[in-house]
Amino acid sequence: MISSINPSVKGISILIPGILLSLAFDVITPLVFLIFILTITFLFGDVSIKRWLMFFAPLSLFALGLAWTSMLHTNEKYSGGELLVDFWWIDITTGSLQVGVSLALRSMCFISLSLLFALTTDSTKLMLSLMQQLKLPPKLTYGILAGYRFLPLFKHELDLLRQAHQIRGVSRKKGIRARFGRMKRYLIPLLANAIRKSERVANAMESKGFTGDRNRTHYHEMRVRSRDWVFLSSMVAALIFAFYLSYELGYLNIFGRTF
Repeated sequence: MISSINPSVKGISILIPGILLSLAFDVITPLVFLIFILTITFLFGDVSIKRWLMFFAPLSLFALGLAWTSMLHTNEKYSGGELLVDFWWIDITTGSLQVGVSLALRSMCFISLSLLFALTTDSTKLMLSLMQQLKLPPKLTYGILAGYRFLPLFKHELDLLRQAHQIRGVSRKKGIRARFGRMKRYLIPLLANAIRKSERVANAMESKGFTGDRNRTHYHEMRVRSRDWVFLSSMVAALIFAFYLSYELGYLNIFGRTF
């Protein structure tokens, strides 16, 4: 399963194709790679389709809007070819259509890669891997992890504050000024609680011998195994195959230059 892949290796496996894929301006390369991403996500990622669509759908709408804008305002270098649509101020050629569709597919690839990482990665293992494999400072990684763990607590405290205000009959006026007033009443106690919690966490970490030293032992050892290298190799190989297939079909286009 992809969730068992070392998070640092998984991040590199997603970052490399993401960077290289941004060079392709054709349609075939991102389409083939998108099919590969979706296949491994649902076959080996143990990801709920409903949950995946909940994140993918709104982001894909943004990607389609970006592609439509790019199609209408394509640079002259890429907008050549036969004129397909000539209506009022809208001029769409085969070149601009290819740029728009390619941008949409690349954006969907980036979204799918991000969801593959986010939905199959445990936050604690990610921080441990960043410390042990990528040698990030423990102060930074533990600080990020502590802040991430505080988010559900803040939401719970915000719900309690709202309920307490309703019980005490605090005014629920409508309008922008009333909303700013409510936010002020919520932010002050939330900020005070955040400061108290951060002090308690800092004291607890110091009492357990946390100094921020890089040379430290870990209860959970994150290792890079053979399956991690297989995952990295498969991601890069899939992208190379997508480039090769596009080249064989005569569609490969890198920054407006067809190969």
